[in-house]
Amino acid sequence: MNKGIRRRKFLLYGSAAFGTSMMLKACSSPQSQSDSGDNTTPASGSSGGGDTIKVGILHSLSGTMAISETTVVEAEKLAIKEINAAGGVLGKQIEAVVEDGASDWPTFAEKAEKLIDQDGVAVVFGCWTSASRKAVKDVFESKNHMLWYPVQYEGQECSKNIFYTGAAPNQQIEPAVKWLLDNKGKDFFLVGSDYVFPRTANTIIKEQLAAEGGNTVGEDYLPLGNTEVIPIITKIRQALPNGGVIFNTLNGDSNVAFFKQMQGAGLTPEQYPVMSVSVAEEEVRQIGPEFLIGHYAAWNYFQTVETPENDKWVKAFKAEYGEDRVTNDPMEAAYMMVYLWKQAVEQAGTADDLEKVRQAAIGQAFQAPEGPVTVNANHHLSKIVRIGQVRQDGLFDIVWSTETPLEPQPWNQYVPATKGYACDWSDPSKGEKFKTDEV
Repeated sequence: MNKGIRRRKFLLYGSAAFGTSMMLKACSSPQSQSDSGDNTTPASGSSGGGDTIKVGILHSLSGTMAISETTVVEAEKLAIKEINAAGGVLGKQIEAVVEDGASDWPTFAEKAEKLIDQDGVAVVFGCWTSASRKAVKDVFESKNHMLWYPVQYEGQECSKNIFYTGAAPNQQIEPAVKWLLDNKGKDFFLVGSDYVFPRTANTIIKEQLAAEGGNTVGEDYLPLGNTEVIPIITKIRQALPNGGVIFNTLNGDSNVAFFKQMQGAGLTPEQYPVMSVSVAEEEVRQIGPEFLIGHYAAWNYFQTVETPENDKWVKAFKAEYGEDRVTNDPMEAAYMMVYLWKQAVEQAGTADDLEKVRQAAIGQAFQAPEGPVTVNANHHLSKIVRIGQVRQDGLFDIVWSTETPLEPQPWNQYVPATKGYACDWSDPSKGEKFKTDEV
């Protein structure tokens, strides 16, 4: 199925959007929780002390991003519970200290510092938005600690202190654009939340469209959490009077208003198909399938993936949280990253020597619900790419996929500012911007 996705030069979006997003403020976050996967209160202690290993979980349990991130926490807790039931890690039980980033980027940084300095965790599983990841990146790098990040993102980053288990742009955005050009039309309207991921993603998309014979007819953004979508829908109508493709990088609650108003304005998926990269089964469930039937999403995993591992995981998740619940790509990436960390710790023989754990993580393979994944030397995963269409029950029919996992390219060779940069953390002499003639 995969005929190869050609890449073309595109401009690198600067950091201004992130600087703006850092100004966002939210209410103060709730108190942290500690959880060993079975809702019991764990004993206190350092990451390697006694019979336990402490890990941090840092996601938004309140604010605009809670619609997406709450379920990621559930997936991580389920993995921890399963691991503990099977004997733990190095003979020790995992304790999870859960913190709420509250959809506020400075809060994410504060909570990351707390988890490292006060709670003494061995690792943190966390973040969703790139703005939250950027906010904590300096914390983990300055303290030489470890973050596992489970969500697709815009690339242009490769940190020694972060493992990225979601898709790089060549494993989601670029294949989605190519599929749309081949199957749905050449005229694109781009809509997104106003922070670093959507801005950079749309820069990639515009340059790819220009190279592949497509057209960008419009582009607009909403502040994260804003639900005033009618002006954007008006612009879509004006720019695409006879229909066209809408590429959606909205995040959080904005999607609820967007899809409801799209339907209310009569913009049907037959004439105005929407391709989303941050809307999955859980968002469909909360928005209402009736507002999204016929629209599309690009991910590496859907609940409808047919693998024995997925069948087992879906049953386990529903048994834990309810038969009416659904799984999705960020949840699956969060679930399996706990197992990848476990494997790395066991190979290293320690949870506390983070350099040994980092080196042991490279090359780890896992039969995930989505299919086989492998941790590359650039701290990203090889992954299968899939495109799904929302059906009446809120799940996705998989309409296209690659036959084998694609290798991740966090540094895109067509970004002028980073052309020729690669990342190989299996060799300590090769840093984040190690220059090579070939990527």
